[in-house]
Amino acid sequence: MSGDPGYREIDGSVMEGGGQIIRITGSLATLLQIPVNILKIRAGRASPGLKAQHLTGLHLIKDMSSGVLRGADFGSKEIFFQPGKIRGGAYQADTKSAGAVCLLAQISLPVALFAPEPTVLNLRGGTNTDMAPQIDAFTEIFLPNLKQFGPEIEYEVVKKGFFPKGGGEANFFVTPVKSLRPIQLDDPGKLISVEGWCFCAGSLPIKVAESIARSFKEELREANSPALRGVKVNIETYKETPAAAFGNGSGIVVVAKTSTGCVLGGGALGSPRETTEETGRKAAQDFLEAIECGGCVDKYVQDQMILFMGLADGESVLRTGPVTLHTESAIFITQQLTGAKFDISNDPNNNSWLIRCQGVGYKNKYL
Repeated sequence: MSGDPGYREIDGSVMEGGGQIIRITGSLATLLQIPVNILKIRAGRASPGLKAQHLTGLHLIKDMSSGVLRGADFGSKEIFFQPGKIRGGAYQADTKSAGAVCLLAQISLPVALFAPEPTVLNLRGGTNTDMAPQIDAFTEIFLPNLKQFGPEIEYEVVKKGFFPKGGGEANFFVTPVKSLRPIQLDDPGKLISVEGWCFCAGSLPIKVAESIARSFKEELREANSPALRGVKVNIETYKETPAAAFGNGSGIVVVAKTSTGCVLGGGALGSPRETTEETGRKAAQDFLEAIECGGCVDKYVQDQMILFMGLADGESVLRTGPVTLHTESAIFITQQLTGAKFDISNDPNNNSWLIRCQGVGYKNKYL
């Protein structure tokens, strides 16, 4: 597929080699007005090429920028995208499947932040599904971390939706910014609060949520983590009303806040393939990994910070646990498209990692 003069070629199979490459490339290409040709899309996956969620996200940023998108069909392994002028306003994107709402937000929120006027994103699909952040984690953990760069995004979870039918819906209300301030998240501090939400929906009885929460707490007690000593763990269990969820589903998201303002956490989705006790234990292990990693963010937020660090106006510092392949991939693409400089170093004092970035100071040219 031939692109226009001046286009950039991106290998979609590099490193993590999944949908993340498409999302970061799409967002940055739109902001920087760079035509891109993405090749070998998800080439290493068992089922390569574009899926419903990727297609919906690409069409969304095409609409938000009056762009041109070629080759974007289900299963396509190559696309060409030429962004145009970014516009605010109201947009709707529907995967018509359990394709993740939060991944639609990942590709579109950076674009909306640099629009000429406020944007409302109505996103539909799966809100709590595998291989993507649960909506509760996105709103309660990621958005507070994004706020460190300056933006404060309002949201409304209209309805939760699960695998395989989706049917979920969320609104994001975005006020544009002139620029992003750099972050200094290098002191994890001490845990001061732990709050969680454990839900079930559809035909699943409330005892499903209660069992998940009970197992979560039991696993934490057995682990006896020094980080949790003296900290009360509050887990709210509830059943979603029929109007607030579509289909059957369950899950738990737990959020930790620290004395230095860090917000991190973990969780798990219920599944017919495992017991509620297994779900609770898995969530506890995920949460313990987050609070014991020595970082200021958990492994799920880690890679989502990279694009914003690259665009920020100045040097950002982010302390993390082990650097994930998703984060390395995000750095690779962000450096390639923005020219931002990243440096990763290990802190031998507590075996955490420091990610430094000299951001390019991207400015909203419409404000």
